[in-house]
Order: sequence, then structure tokens, then C-alpha cells
Amino acid sequence: MFFNSLTFAIFLPIVFFLYWFVFNKTKSTQNGLLIFASYYFYSCWDWRFLFLLVFSTFLDYYTGIQIEKGKSENSRKFWFWLSIIVNLGFLGIFKYYNFFASSFADLLNTVGFKASPILLKVILPVGISFYTFHGLSYVIDIYYKRIKAECNFVDYSLFVSYFPLLVAGPIERATHLLPQVKVKREFDYEKAVDGLRQILWGVFKKVVIADNCAIIVNMVFDNPEQYPGSILVLGTVFFAFQIYCDFSGYSDIALGVSRLLGIELLKNFNYPYFSRDIAEFWRRWHISLSSWFRDYLYIPLGGSRGSIWTKIRNVIIIFLVSGFWHGANWTFVVWGFINALFIMPSILINTNRDNLNMVAEGKILPSLKEFGQIIWTFSLTCFAWIFFRAKDLNNAFCYIKGIFSKSLITIPKFDSNDMSVKVLSILLLLFIVTEWNGRSKNHALEIKGSVPAYFKMALYFFIFMAIMIWGVTGKTEFIYFAF
Repeated sequence: MFFNSLTFAIFLPIVFFLYWFVFNKTKSTQNGLLIFASYYFYSCWDWRFLFLLVFSTFLDYYTGIQIEKGKSENSRKFWFWLSIIVNLGFLGIFKYYNFFASSFADLLNTVGFKASPILLKVILPVGISFYTFHGLSYVIDIYYKRIKAECNFVDYSLFVSYFPLLVAGPIERATHLLPQVKVKREFDYEKAVDGLRQILWGVFKKVVIADNCAIIVNMVFDNPEQYPGSILVLGTVFFAFQIYCDFSGYSDIALGVSRLLGIELLKNFNYPYFSRDIAEFWRRWHISLSSWFRDYLYIPLGGSRGSIWTKIRNVIIIFLVSGFWHGANWTFVVWGFINALFIMPSILINTNRDNLNMVAEGKILPSLKEFGQIIWTFSLTCFAWIFFRAKDLNNAFCYIKGIFSKSLITIPKFDSNDMSVKVLSILLLLFIVTEWNGRSKNHALEIKGSVPAYFKMALYFFIFMAIMIWGVTGKTEFIYFAF
């Protein structure tokens, strides 16, 4: 079931009605309904993989209790590593086995040995990277005595399987979500209305911006040798907006749906394309994943403490792992390494925390310096996105070679798609202006202060009509379902 589907448009109102008007008596009935709804939501994709979700839930619930009860350090370590190994084992088998088997066979063939790897013919369970990381953070926090183990299996199950974040995040922490599911929620009209605004904006991002950008992006990236450098540059820019609007659109819908249900999720995107350097970009992009790797990998490795070589090692490790988390392809590894190179200078000279506030805070426009920094950071990010989007390294290098050719200075023409590109460009400009205007808010449509009712209605009507007129219909998956 997709957030941008008719099925979900029917599913959500039913859950909302039952949640607030039938199962609203106690916390237990609310949680029971949400678990049932979450399992149904997941089973609409493929019910056969429910066993993985249930098994992962029970494993971390049980091992968490055993870690806390452990009377010796050896006992605690046994249950801790059992959870880590089994969770990562499932993730490795489904997501990475074929990659490693094929890569090893290619290596053997390169040195003269013929090898035919045995590959698994299984599909990647949707959301496995996200709910696995939910459980891992929970078990790690118990082991290091940051939290207590949850004894209520229903509450813990909801923490892992909560449907708005189940398949594409944000990656929640037990310290943030569990306290909310352990108490009865009360309906808050203002939060619910704001949740609807955020859902509307998320749907607009996905079906109007991301899915229309995808049409151009697929055309250009599938055959880069057929297009001049100017169009390849535009293709890269369109992909930058496609992946941002696709993923942040999902997050906006997830956060908005949760607000309808009285639950607050972690903010996952904070206007990353207005960043003034790469370090700021990574503080604003996929925040829940970046902070997860920071807390559970980067800091335990030593972070930015120690010698220069230690800092370099830790930065490279964190970005290589982040790249590999996104997919079993060398393109993601290279993407991670490039970002490590981009951020390395600011880490080494301690300027990585220079831009902690929002750009042009309290101002209408940025300064020329800030504008230049934004464009430079966006350009670097777009270059790295080429590897993220390319189907393989050869495709990526062919694409880059096409950009840095004489055809770069030609006027881009898309032939029959010219009119759609013009309309999309205008919509993108309006989108950027709206995001810029809302950059100090939780989401671009959040209403602060007194705003005339007619202005709000006109804005909502325009966005709704844009969805109806330019929204891409049909079954279009969110990009991060693949991760």
C-alpha cells in the first residue's frame, strides 16, 4: 500500500475513525488497533514477509529483557550479540548476499578463475533496513543502560511496526516514540489540522514534483550518450529534486498522519538544499539516519577526536557504511566516498559546525555570500547524486563524461517534452519559493501567526488543483522503498 494510492486514501479515514471513536477508551485499545492496522498495511505489499517483521520484533523484545536481567557481563553480551548478529544476518542475506557473491565471482574471473555464483532469487522485503535499525538502536541503548527494557509486548510491537514509518522511516528511537505509545492519546484539533496540511504538502511533493521529475530523469539517465551536456546537467538537477521531494514527501505524509493520531515523529528533513556547506547539508538531510550513524557508529569509533588519521578513518567509514546502507551496488559506495571527500576539509579544520542556524534567519533574502555557498553546496551534492542514480559505475562515468564536453554550453532542448519541462520548471520555482518562505517552520505549509482565511484557502486550493492537474497517477513507488 502506497501513501499516494487510492487504497491508502480509503484506509486512513477508516483507521482515523476507529482510532478516535471506537478504540479510544484506553491506551491498550488504541495500540491494539494501530498494530492491526500496521500489519495489514505491511501485508498489502506482501503478507509472506510479515513473519520477518514479527520475528524481528519478538527477537529484540526478548533479548532486550534478557540483557537487562543478565546477572553477568558475559550473559548480557551473549544476548546483545545474538540480537545484533541475527538482525544484521537477515539484512545481509536479503539485501547484500547477491552483491557479495557476484562481486567475489567477478574478482575471481578477473584473476583467471571461472566462477558462477549461486544467487538467491528473493525480493528485498520492503522496509527491512528501517525496522531493523529501530530494533538495533533499542537493543544497543539497553545494553549501554541508556533505557530500560520494555516489558509490554504490545507497546514494543507498535514501536517497531507503526505503519506511518514502517517502510521508509523516519528511523525512530525508543527514547522518543515508546513514551508516546505507553500513554493514551487525546485528540488535538490544532495538531490534526496541521497534520492535514503536512500531508497535503507531502503528496504535492511526491506526485507533482518528484514523479514529474522522474519522467525526465529516467529518460536522460537511461541513455546519457544521446544527450548534450546541458541536458545532462538539467537531468542531474531534476534528480536532486526528485529524490528530495520523493523522500521528504514520504516523511511529510508520515509525520502528518502521525499528528492525526496524536503521535509526534522525528523530523527527517530540514530544508537541506538551503545548506551553506556539506556538513550542514548532512545535518538537514535524512536526519534520523544521519543521527543514527553518528550516535551508534561515528561516536563509538572516536568521532572527531584523536589524530588527523583517526578523523579521516572515521569519516570515511561512516560515509561508506551510509552509502552501502542505501543499496547493494558499488554506485552507492562511491556516492558515500565522494561525500566523505566533500565533508573532510571541514572536519579537519573544525568548520563543520559553523552553520548551525537557518540561512538568512529573519531575512527575506540571503546575502550574496550565502547565496554563493548554497549554489556551491547544491552543485557538489548534485555531482554526488549522479552516482546514486546511475545503474552502475559505467553509466555514471559515461554521464559525467557527457557533462564535461563541448555540448555543455549548448541550449538544452527536450523536443516533444519541451512543454512539460517548462511547466515543471515553473512548478519547481514555485516549490522553491514556498520552501524558502517556510524554512523556519516544521514544514512549508505550517501556519504561524494570524494569516487571513482567504489566503489559506487559496493556497490549499492551488495545491489541490496542482495535484489534480499535474500529479502523476498510477502506481509509483517511493524511491526509499528500495532501501
